[in-house]
Amino acid sequence: QVQLVESGGGLVQAGGSLRLSCAASGRTFSAYVMGWFRQAPGKEREFVGGIRWSGGSTYYADSVKGRFTISRDNAKNTVYLQMNSLKPEDTAVYYCAARRSIVVITAVREYDYWGQGTQVTVSS
Repeated sequence: QVQLVESGGGLVQAGGSLRLSCAASGRTFSAYVMGWFRQAPGKEREFVGGIRWSGGSTYYADSVKGRFTISRDNAKNTVYLQMNSLKPEDTAVYYCAARRSIVVITAVREYDYWGQGTQVTVSS
């Protein structure tokens, strides 16, 4: 059974940084894409970025490009979301998700497994 467990959320001032982790277990993820999404109160869940587990290619939403970086540690089966220069509008619950494919897709419905989410709050 696939399990995704996020950690690392918290409260940070604008301009600060946080690193989220997503520990994956339950199978081999070499043929998977891992995505990071976020959902702010009253808004739809949106794609933040994704990484192909095999090869490590990354893709980002325009809103976070240049500020956020996704990486993975194969030995630990963990994906990271490094968030720098945080803004109040980055405040949301952040989720990691896994998709049985090598193609990064931005659509929420295309992902097969989800973590429970971790809250990120950026104060102004």
